[in-house]
Amino acid sequence: MDLPRVAITYCTQCRWLLRAAWYQQELLTTFHRELGEVALRPATGGVFRVEVDDVLVWDRSERGGFPDLPELKRIVRDLVAPDKPLGHTDRVAEG
Repeated sequence: MDLPRVAITYCTQCRWLLRAAWYQQELLTTFHRELGEVALRPATGGVFRVEVDDVLVWDRSERGGFPDLPELKRIVRDLVAPDKPLGHTDRVAEG
């Protein structure tokens, strides 16, 4: 069974590589057993999108900005490991 793949498409003109790499690192750290890959896709034109197995879960142009890290982790978790506790991230959402 192939593990899920996350793709983060980011704008090189906007210099969003560091933000994309930070999300990548955090997702790989949190979901090291549940994800097969977190890929970075360079693009242009102000794009910033996150997809899980080709399903768009975040689009900066539609949502008006970038996801907070806890929100992104919850979105990914709900798709790839719904029973996985996220510790502090879950407590922040409840509070």
